[in-house]
Amino acid sequence: MNTVLLLLCSNIFMTFAWYGHLKYKDVPLWKAIAVSWGIAFFEYCLMVPANRLGYVNGTFSAAQLKILQEGITLVVFVGFAVLYLREEIKWNYIVSFFFILCAVFFAFKKFD
Repeated sequence: MNTVLLLLCSNIFMTFAWYGHLKYKDVPLWKAIAVSWGIAFFEYCLMVPANRLGYVNGTFSAAQLKILQEGITLVVFVGFAVLYLREEIKWNYIVSFFFILCAVFFAFKKFD
């Protein structure tokens, strides 16, 4: 569970680093890059331990960690897009997100 919590927190930082500057269109690009790199530092401080903890303890495979991270990224991004950027989520986005979340399900499904 610590791995999932760390991945969730790291993805919040990552989403702000990658997309937060979109709200500030008048800020010069070099400043947006500098601020994004500063935010991304904290994302890495959480992502690296999350992956190491999940992998070294044998809880997750590398593929499962990546797919889990992508699923968490989508959940965080949808909230960010709606609440922070005030964007509308369209039906085709929801269908697309659903199929990616299906990948998470199948990555963790045990087939005998």
